[in-house]
Amino acid sequence: MKRVRDLVDGVLLLDKPVGLSSNDALIKAKRFMNAKKAGHTGTLDPFATGLLPLCFGEATKFSQDLLEADKTYLTTVHLGVRTDTGDTEGAVLETLPVTATVADIEAVLERFRGPIKQVPPMYSALKRDGKPLYEYAREGITLEREARDVVIHKLELVGYEAPFLKLAVTCSKGTYIRVLGEDIGAALGCGAHLNALRRTQVGALTTDHMVTLEALAAHGAPRELLAPVDALLSSFPSIILNDDLARRFLHGQRLPLGKEPSVAVPAQYEGRVRVYAADGRLLGTGLFGEYAILAPERLIATAA
Repeated sequence: MKRVRDLVDGVLLLDKPVGLSSNDALIKAKRFMNAKKAGHTGTLDPFATGLLPLCFGEATKFSQDLLEADKTYLTTVHLGVRTDTGDTEGAVLETLPVTATVADIEAVLERFRGPIKQVPPMYSALKRDGKPLYEYAREGITLEREARDVVIHKLELVGYEAPFLKLAVTCSKGTYIRVLGEDIGAALGCGAHLNALRRTQVGALTTDHMVTLEALAAHGAPRELLAPVDALLSSFPSIILNDDLARRFLHGQRLPLGKEPSVAVPAQYEGRVRVYAADGRLLGTGLFGEYAILAPERLIATAA
């Protein structure tokens, strides 16, 4: 008999373990929750650990925001050793002596701060003709890849005990920390690969209240570990609507809130907002624009 899944809404801040793909971690968490619908918000490589926000039910409508969000990592770069994958899972291609000093490293790091260009690695999930690049790489095929624009907002030296270089990185979407580590190693003249990678922040979400798969499996009521759907929306201003306006909002109507003195609106702001009913229910997100007009964007189906 086919297992009946439940409608579960919320966000799980999972501490992904090493050796597990993001999709495998999602499948395990979804099974523990007995959830009907779930998705993750951007992958972590199997060798990486740390914050992997998992969205359940209505929260999946807002997962795209985290895909677009900046991310923060702690990483250990192993200088002097190049691998074909850029991390510990690959075969060693070259070993070189490491002579870099802290001053050398600081000078090189400065070159990678701000807007930079990165060539995506062959061992990545990017697709060419419907086939992931890593499949080509496993067949010994190397394809030309266009450099992409990314932004390194923060790149700090946390520690250096040769040949291991510890860095804290905050970066834009689409940044490959493996490639960053390799490029830093190349700039130092000794090559490098990532020895460890841990994600500590995605957008406004941090490692506070992260949960391991073991804790999830052992919890008698795992859904109690879920954060509410609006945990994904905390960076947006909020608007609270009275019952009549809430009903109209859920029916897709644009609302001229400048004519509603009972509704507090964000001052001098245009953009996305989170919208609530008077009783605290999240109704969804809206676009707040010129003349204080609120237009529905993504609505919570269970709010009606």
